[in-house]
Amino acid sequence: MSKEPISERVYEYVAETGEERACDAISEDSCKEAPGNFLLNGLNGFCTKLAEQIASPGLIIPYVFSLLGVPSFYSGLLVPIKNTGSLLPQLIVSAKIRAFKIRKYFWAAAGFFQGVMLLLIALVCYNYEAGTAGIFLILLLLLFSMASGVGSISFKDVLGKTIPKGKRGRLLSFRATGGGVLTILAGFALYFIVDGNSSIDSFIWLFVFAGILWIISAILFAFIREEPGATSGGRSPIDEIKNGWSLIKEDTNFRQFLITRALLLAIPLVQPFFVLYATENMDVELSGLGLFVIAAGISNTISSPFWGKFSDQSSRKVMMVSSAFAVIICLYVLLFDNLPSDFQNIYFFGPVFFLIIMAYGGARMARKTYLVDYAPSDERPLYVSVANTFMGVMTLLSGVLSVVAGFFGVKVMIASLMLLMILAILFGSKLKET
Repeated sequence: MSKEPISERVYEYVAETGEERACDAISEDSCKEAPGNFLLNGLNGFCTKLAEQIASPGLIIPYVFSLLGVPSFYSGLLVPIKNTGSLLPQLIVSAKIRAFKIRKYFWAAAGFFQGVMLLLIALVCYNYEAGTAGIFLILLLLLFSMASGVGSISFKDVLGKTIPKGKRGRLLSFRATGGGVLTILAGFALYFIVDGNSSIDSFIWLFVFAGILWIISAILFAFIREEPGATSGGRSPIDEIKNGWSLIKEDTNFRQFLITRALLLAIPLVQPFFVLYATENMDVELSGLGLFVIAAGISNTISSPFWGKFSDQSSRKVMMVSSAFAVIICLYVLLFDNLPSDFQNIYFFGPVFFLIIMAYGGARMARKTYLVDYAPSDERPLYVSVANTFMGVMTLLSGVLSVVAGFFGVKVMIASLMLLMILAILFGSKLKET
């Protein structure tokens, strides 16, 4: 029996390292700790990916709102608050994070805080209903999202300091694949829970479980061995904003990346329009929360290893390929009416949902890998915070797009978003290789 530590075996298998381990863009000491950090970061991802699915603001919480009798107005605030709450404040936070040599504790503290917020959400669901529950839940979700923003900056910085360049995409795929497998299992459990017992009690326990997962993930991240980073160049939040604006103006390739990333937002934005198209044209009620969770889990599990390995070779090309894949899916939907009538049913349309989640998984993994690989190590928090703040603004603008959609047909919106994906391919082709 091999006495090699399990972290070494996992690292060699997943990251495909040889006997001569090469560690690009990290220190020699970090290289020695890479296998253990790889495993801890991966297990952290297993917990967070599962927690994100079983307490999803876009899927689970709206259903909980309906059970509690919360006015529909609050449901419309869920996704915008989650996205803008986590993205917009980051440029201010990054200035504070830079002052600390060890930054893993920012993620650990944020993860613990997110777990506590989910436990409080469970408590609110147990004690309140209607508008009162809606107010408390929106507030808790906002706090949860702001903590997520702090964690995002810390995560990418720690990733860049502890995992070698060329192995980061594989780590992200390891996190997504493991989380996907657990999500599939949770989806089956959720399917039977919802079908057999749609009381609020079942969802309270889901939130409790998700909260515990976040707390476990925080503990795992705290055990990552991180080398002290540079603290020079500390700036006030105002200076950080000024430097962020200068960065956008002066770094042409980074500006190109921001535009490409914004255009890639069309991939997740098109998903609800596929649902609308199916319900309007096939008279099919797409119900079953568990089935949606299962579909997301299977898609991530199947595609993540491929996207991760491909991203380590060229994350720029993955952004282009995933966009092209999404364009093909959109074309299929737009031409669906032209299929023979026998083929115009949910069985031939259903794979669209599975495939678009797969395309989005590739785009998301590629943009994360590209940003971590491209950003200079001493300025990585600034690059991450600028990118995420920019995306927060784009997310707000995308909310306006949803309002405008009411004045046009669903197919027009799908076609418009498809054009944005084509632009993402064109802008992505001009990016530098990292």
